[in-house]
Amino acid sequence: MITVSHLSKYFDGRPAVKDISVKYLPGQCSMIIGASGSGKTVLLKSIVGLLTPEEGEVMFGDTVFNRLPDEEKKKTRSRMGMLFQGSALFDFATAKENVMFPLEFFSNMSRREKSDRADFCLRRVGLEDIGNKYPSELSGGMQKRVGIARAIALNPQYLFCDEPNSGLDPQTSVMIDRLIQEITREYNITTVINTHDMNSVMEIGDKVVFIYKGEKCWEGSRHDILASDNRELEDFIFASGMARELKTLYGSGNPSRG
Repeated sequence: MITVSHLSKYFDGRPAVKDISVKYLPGQCSMIIGASGSGKTVLLKSIVGLLTPEEGEVMFGDTVFNRLPDEEKKKTRSRMGMLFQGSALFDFATAKENVMFPLEFFSNMSRREKSDRADFCLRRVGLEDIGNKYPSELSGGMQKRVGIARAIALNPQYLFCDEPNSGLDPQTSVMIDRLIQEITREYNITTVINTHDMNSVMEIGDKVVFIYKGEKCWEGSRHDILASDNRELEDFIFASGMARELKTLYGSGNPSRG
């Protein structure tokens, strides 16, 4: 479990995120949503330790992560997996070598064990036959799946995803969403996803936190979100005419997707 308590982060004296508290549970896909500049990326980076908050705490289990010395933080990071926007694969390395990368830094496995683990992770994301291919030889969806394989290479307790569907077509996006959900449930991972994709939210959002002007403005599940009477959330979700028609449809008593 991840517990964020009264977290604030400032830039030039101005709060990018302010007094945010939220809990993220194992086996759930938790989404952080909000407009560009709302603070959702700052929140995610503060949770994983890429930014240091001026106020508040980030706890992984019983450990106050943001108060740890750097060497202790490294131990906690070895239990994290990261799926970056754009996959962030190394062009000079094969798919298998990309998956093995975190194992080189955070494990004491033998070369054979690392190779076997990378093969397993590629099989788990349905890419058992592309280990020797380079990223330039793979489609966008395949690159994302290699990114997921790399993110789970260390068998993490925590998985963080930054805009996992960026640049993907709708069908591939659904496949990536469901793969992340399957892995989260299968390995009981605490998964936190930063996204602007409402399709992803409605597909797999067990918990959804809406950030507005740096503050937590709404919290609930994908089943609650379309019936919310929060004005800022409504303006964010139902910006288009089609979306407002969808709200009318769901508001008439039709069940949410699930």
